[in-house]
Amino acid sequence: MSRVLSVNLATARTVSAPRSTWSRTSGIDKRPVDHPVQVTAPGRRGVAGSGMAGDDVCNLRHHGGDDQAVYAYAREDLDRWESELGRTLPSGCFGENLTTTGISVSDTVVGERWRIGDGLVLEVSDPRIPCRTFATFLDERAWMRRFTEAAAPGTYFRVVTPGAVRAGDPITVLSTPDHGITVALAFRAMTTEPDLLPHLVDATGLSQEARDNARRRTRIALDTDPQTPTDA
Repeated sequence: MSRVLSVNLATARTVSAPRSTWSRTSGIDKRPVDHPVQVTAPGRRGVAGSGMAGDDVCNLRHHGGDDQAVYAYAREDLDRWESELGRTLPSGCFGENLTTTGISVSDTVVGERWRIGDGLVLEVSDPRIPCRTFATFLDERAWMRRFTEAAAPGTYFRVVTPGAVRAGDPITVLSTPDHGITVALAFRAMTTEPDLLPHLVDATGLSQEARDNARRRTRIALDTDPQTPTDA
């Protein structure tokens, strides 16, 4: 059965790089809690943070807001990383609010809707793109490259119907768009395989920002392609 294995929240802490002087206050260090957590749409990014009550988001320019209200990552993917890295990776250590089991999060379709527990409904939005804070927190060499090449990014959600979530809640897939664009494919398009970007332009459920960026990058690629015919 697909379910929430743990619900993870963060209090802002200083994240520093052992091999440099770089440091930053961040909410990436999320840890499991043993109580129900209310989930609501937080509002516009740049002003609002997490959709999870009690969860700190420090960089409002790049994180939080309605299209990044909740972040989920599969325990199965964490287990694979444990084997590869040779270290324990507790739930929440990738900065995810929900650690899931029994469902392949990165293979979900953008725009897919999940009911979690009795009333909470979330909608798959954008894949997570790794940043320097994530790399610093994990303290693994070439981590951004390795995470990107694996193309198992987990996904952000927007809140469709507010509600509470707690560890053990079942996950039910309510609906899936027929465009077939998965979180993993969207991630690859945004990172290592830009030839896939045209597929994102009309992908229902992807954030407007992501679709606009895909449209812009596709147009730039067409304009600069030496094989593209031009008017005489």
